[in-house]
Amino acid sequence: MTDLNIPLAGVIGNPIAQSRSPQLFRHWLKTYDRAGFYIPIHVTEANLADVIRTLPKMGFVGCNVTAPHKVDVLEIADLATDRATLIGAANTLIFRKDGKIHADNTDGYGFIANLKQGAPGWAPSIGPAAVLGAGGAARAVIASLIDVGVQEIFLSNRTRPKAEALKSSFGTKITVVDWVQAGNMLEDAATVINTTSLGMTGKPEFRVPLDGLRRGTVVTDLVYSPLRTRLLIEAEAAGCVVVDGLGMLLHQAVPGFERWFGVRPEVDVDTRAAVLA
Repeated sequence: MTDLNIPLAGVIGNPIAQSRSPQLFRHWLKTYDRAGFYIPIHVTEANLADVIRTLPKMGFVGCNVTAPHKVDVLEIADLATDRATLIGAANTLIFRKDGKIHADNTDGYGFIANLKQGAPGWAPSIGPAAVLGAGGAARAVIASLIDVGVQEIFLSNRTRPKAEALKSSFGTKITVVDWVQAGNMLEDAATVINTTSLGMTGKPEFRVPLDGLRRGTVVTDLVYSPLRTRLLIEAEAAGCVVVDGLGMLLHQAVPGFERWFGVRPEVDVDTRAAVLA
């Protein structure tokens, strides 16, 4: 007998109106002619557990999770992947047929996939990476860099204790640099990653000195609003290879779409155009 249930998925956050994930999933559902819907859901912290446990009863097969809920959903899930546990946060929930809620984190996958697509010559062996910021996004980035074989990572954050906490989690490949010296660590880096919100629309400017950037260095900014941040504009002028942050959003969504709707989507020019429209 044919299953007439239409799969539902969505993204939960607070706020959620700014999310571009619904545009992305609508594009893929149409492109691959899949039945299903993807819905933005505003959820407060107080209601998070109740909402997540109710979604499977409503026909949801899973959901993405964005700020500020990525850490808390790990406590609600019945089980989690090793990478979600290592990062200490989840951005993807799978509602299994046995009733269990499975938490995963695909941010690191999305970061590496975007880096490889935007800078085809990039490889873990090209040299040290410099990471700016020590929040949840930085944890995902660092975990993925170590996983693919980057041997040395310089890390700087406006509050040093948060950077030291990441060093404690990830070990001796991390060298913590004071924020006032953050510009200096760019001189020795083959890859530079901004994981902070600095430079994002409505946030403080990105003011780390960039005169240490070298021609050929791969520079990526997780901020994608604006798409061309000050960091990327100045890095490009310095002869660096720049990769914007939109691709990470697109690539991190691939595993969830495949699991929920049964086809692995491609991140291509049309995908970017649909999300930017």
